Amino acid sequence: MSNKNKKQEIETIGEFGLIRLLTSKIKLQHPSSVLGVGDDAAVLDMGDSQIVVTTDLLTEGIHFDLIYTPLKHLGYKAVVVNLSDVYAMNARPSQILVSIAVSAKFSTDMIEELYEGMHLACELYGVDMVGGDTSSSLTGITICVTAIGSAHKDKITRRSGAKENDLVCVSGDLGGAFMGLQLLEREKRVYSESGNIQPDLSGYDYVLERQLKPEARHDVIKWLDEKGIQPTSMIDISDGLSSEILHICDASGVGCKLYAEKIPVAEDTRKTAEEMGLEAVTIALNGGEDYELLFTAPLDAYEALTAIEGITILGHITSKSEGSCLVLQDGSLAGISALGWNSMKSGD
Repeated sequence: MSNKNKKQEIETIGEFGLIRLLTSKIKLQHPSSVLGVGDDAAVLDMGDSQIVVTTDLLTEGIHFDLIYTPLKHLGYKAVVVNLSDVYAMNARPSQILVSIAVSAKFSTDMIEELYEGMHLACELYGVDMVGGDTSSSLTGITICVTAIGSAHKDKITRRSGAKENDLVCVSGDLGGAFMGLQLLEREKRVYSESGNIQPDLSGYDYVLERQLKPEARHDVIKWLDEKGIQPTSMIDISDGLSSEILHICDASGVGCKLYAEKIPVAEDTRKTAEEMGLEAVTIALNGGEDYELLFTAPLDAYEALTAIEGITILGHITSKSEGSCLVLQDGSLAGISALGWNSMKSGD
């Protein structure tokens, strides 16, 4: 068989490879389409202000498991993960559209519970649900949320603006959501194998909340604005710190040097990782779903950034020729590789 006729499995190229394949031939035709695929959100020009638009798909069995995910939490999370993409453009969300496809196993009460979580997120983040669509599904439920926001054109922050010597910063702490997922999966296995042992989740509130009910970091956008700091690039951490910093480096044509000892990990996350025989820095690099903001800023913003509680400076941007590396505790260097979650890989 010739290579021309040989089929290529999607999992061999991964999610980002598939995105590149599907979008490589897209050509923007309207001057108002300032930025298309390749960032956290698209950007549309509306004069002095610019509109940002982003969409995200959550599929049962791929992105969530209803055995341990409450529907209200799922609805809340479905909205928040989209708002996070808007904040990652240094913009403010204002509206969402929600589309769902549901199978016959779902009752109206269940759907109402799902939407209770969505309405709560809309209320807390000050956004309006302005439309969407509904359809039937042969199996499970699929949720698609589109978020719309805006910012002054001078405030929009892309992944492509990082420059040499810029500081690499992150909000909050990392790895908690991944450990919450590992805990839920562990208890699910115990229950399945025993048939009657109920899950013991006491003492794990922090990592469980990081997984089941994440928050978008709108406060970070406010802090940066109040301090007069304009990030040079920004992205939210959905697929893991390693994947996200490489997205910034690739888009900006630069390298980076991060320090392992600077990566913030909450004590509850560290304890849970140790209990499961995992290394905290590794899960912080590769876990994902933290929805913290990773950004770069000019070196002269150092003092202002250190005055913001909850912001950690991880390292700095280097030239592309120096590559992207992690400085380990002993001073040795390790290359950063994207080992984050891949939704196209079987078994994930």
